[in-house]
Amino acid sequence: MPRVLGMDPGSKSIDICGLCDGRICFEKSIDTVEASKNPLRVVELVEGFPGVDLIALPSGYGVELTYLDHVEDNMLEDWYYTFILATTKEEIVEGLNRNNIGAFIYDAMGKIVRELKKRRVRGMFIPAVINLETIPLHRKLNKIDMGTADKLAVAVLGIHEVSQEHKIPYDRVNYIHVEMGFGYNAVIAVRNGVIVDGVGGTLMPGPAFLTSGALDLEVVQAVGLFSKTDVFSTGCNVLTNTMSPEEFISRISEDPLAEICFDAMIESIVKTVYSMIPLVGEVREILLSGRVSRNPVVKDYIEDKLGDLTSIRAMKGLPDASIVKETAQGYAVIADGIAGGVFKELVDHVGIRSARGTSLDYIVHPRFMKSKLGKKFAELRRLMHGEAFNIRWWSSLGSN
Repeated sequence: MPRVLGMDPGSKSIDICGLCDGRICFEKSIDTVEASKNPLRVVELVEGFPGVDLIALPSGYGVELTYLDHVEDNMLEDWYYTFILATTKEEIVEGLNRNNIGAFIYDAMGKIVRELKKRRVRGMFIPAVINLETIPLHRKLNKIDMGTADKLAVAVLGIHEVSQEHKIPYDRVNYIHVEMGFGYNAVIAVRNGVIVDGVGGTLMPGPAFLTSGALDLEVVQAVGLFSKTDVFSTGCNVLTNTMSPEEFISRISEDPLAEICFDAMIESIVKTVYSMIPLVGEVREILLSGRVSRNPVVKDYIEDKLGDLTSIRAMKGLPDASIVKETAQGYAVIADGIAGGVFKELVDHVGIRSARGTSLDYIVHPRFMKSKLGKKFAELRRLMHGEAFNIRWWSSLGSN
């Protein structure tokens, strides 16, 4: 049976989860800023797990299953910034110069993958929610973040957990997953054991700790200039001048600004969960995961607002996990399934192998192809299977 690793590039820490025959046998965690400054330290942690058959690599906004050795060395940097990070190197360098925490995350991811590529590890990039064929095309229009690769990974783990908990096959799993991490929140809808919709951190109707969530286009126009670093530096941390989710939450009873931002965050979760109910049908339960969701104040508020719908509980994760987050466990579960291990049936059922394209394939805004990112997308998209949905869309209209 396979020995696999899953690597989750979290906003606060990069977690590495190893599975041997489907059970946790290796756990490491390193601060994301430290990893950005010293990516070789992460490589050393990976090399501390010898005989690995497959590694699910930090996959950001997600792509169809793509093996690291299928991306040519001279294209890796551009490919990774374009498809995995959905940005340009220039924007991340700008963020690093401003000491932006989100830029450190992206920088760490890119450096780690480059170092692993040099060592010819057996690694692969995994899909995000938007890449799944179980989601109809009309739900994807002009979206990128329906749930990044880590959110997909934790939902896959959630499908397994609900199946085990209720002793039902995967095709009878109907539930809603709420992930509230250090930086981003997301809500994922699962029906008959497959993901049918998702609202990622930058689409949520309210803020998370690092990101503002969805913005009125009039706000974007009023700001005048919006960069990639604004995506992960306009959340409750900036609005309340707090350094951690715990500090922010501790202030809600005494600081009116913190209370308002907290209310917006919780209501965002509630609204999104309710919007998923028609797609899921009979919701068996709501699973909570992520650092922020473990805060008792947050959990109590969510139970108060959603407790009448169905049972709500914190995700258990895999047995014997003591360090790594559920998202890293989900990455490892996908790697195990792809390698033909214990979770093969789960991964096949969810449709990970049949996921297609990139997260940029559904941007149909006509000016996208004239942007720096759009030009890189057009240049590199030929490396993926099939034709991008937006390129096909424009071709049908006779656009150049």
